[in-house]
Amino acid sequence: MQNQQTNRRCFLKTAATALAVPYVIPAAVLGAPGRVGANDRICVGLIGAGNRSLDLTKESPADLKLVAVADCDLRVIAGYLAGFRQVKESIVAEDCSQYQDYRQMLSKEKLDGVFVATTTHARILACIHAMQAGLDVYAEKPLTLTIEEGQRLVRAEQKFGTVFQVGTQQRSIAINNFGSDLIRGGAIGKVLTVKCPNFPGPRPRPVLPTQPTPPEMNWDLWCNQTEPTPFSPELHPGLGRWARFREYCGWLVTGWVHAFDQVQRALGTDDTGPVEIWPEQSRPDGRVSMRYASGTLLKLDMPEDKGPRMGGIFVGEKGKIEINRNRLASNPPELIAGAPPAADKSEYASVSHEHIRNWAQCMRTREKTVAPATIGHRSTTICHLIDICRELGRKLQWDPVKEEFVGDEEANKLRSRPRRKGYELPEI
Repeated sequence: MQNQQTNRRCFLKTAATALAVPYVIPAAVLGAPGRVGANDRICVGLIGAGNRSLDLTKESPADLKLVAVADCDLRVIAGYLAGFRQVKESIVAEDCSQYQDYRQMLSKEKLDGVFVATTTHARILACIHAMQAGLDVYAEKPLTLTIEEGQRLVRAEQKFGTVFQVGTQQRSIAINNFGSDLIRGGAIGKVLTVKCPNFPGPRPRPVLPTQPTPPEMNWDLWCNQTEPTPFSPELHPGLGRWARFREYCGWLVTGWVHAFDQVQRALGTDDTGPVEIWPEQSRPDGRVSMRYASGTLLKLDMPEDKGPRMGGIFVGEKGKIEINRNRLASNPPELIAGAPPAADKSEYASVSHEHIRNWAQCMRTREKTVAPATIGHRSTTICHLIDICRELGRKLQWDPVKEEFVGDEEANKLRSRPRRKGYELPEI
């Protein structure tokens, strides 16, 4: 095997100079990347080195080699790398390169793919830049901040032929897939109702305490598409509070997209979505219900901290199946006879390992992953529909083919948001 420094694939035909912020990589200057051979080590980069990134790296298969890390806070990179100094089987290269701006990493490093584990509001731009650079992408969830972001991402996936995996790792749990396949195969007859947790949504950003921006932090890059705000330690990714605010994330509605992704798979609606959504309560986090074209009702009427938090209860004409992460139950019990055992390791470690391994295998075969951008977008759209319905407080008609609200201009405007100059999404 070649030395790891010479084995990294080149995705640029010409050497790139240092990038100025903001910068969009022009597709015209990009060459086709070399494809990963059957026995080659896959060289990857990491964009966003926060808490989840540590888990991703620990859970990655041995045929991946992390050769570069980028984060807008250099202190986060230092902490991330320090976490692997004592790990003998780490996939992190000893001479792992460090970048404050991921765009410099994309231009200078010779990569096969990237993990994108940024904050939600910065994720899709980084994904599309990587796809333009000819790289395969593993993107953490929540996948998108708006419906429009998902639409752009899907177009990029199709245009660039990217092997894309969304971090909805329940798609790689055998017992979950078994339950979903039973429902799709008619084990409970026509699905009448699906009951899911009623996750709380985001709030507008309040006035937060501010401090001088740390010298190690590129705060403008962190603010990304949003209008800059003075640096606040409460927005720092390590504290996690940023995800509660509408400017940056959809909070637990999008954060626990796993539940709605499970519903989509079980109903066989990966390429579509509900046609109608309405609020059952008028309060900010009030219960919401949806209806699919088949007549199946999706009801958010369970406490978010009880029941199948990462799945749902599927009620059909012939019985009931409850799917949660790594768990399965039914009434009558014989409905799930023959189910595979639950994962015998930590559900996060073993499941994520299989999910990342699927991405790596598909990078070699060029087949679709179990959770490509097209599927991730549709599942996350359900989350956005919930937030929009709550914000407007009225019944909405949704056209899942055109991906627009029917006869509702106000609702359609909420499918996207203005983006700050220099952080616009590339036209695909």
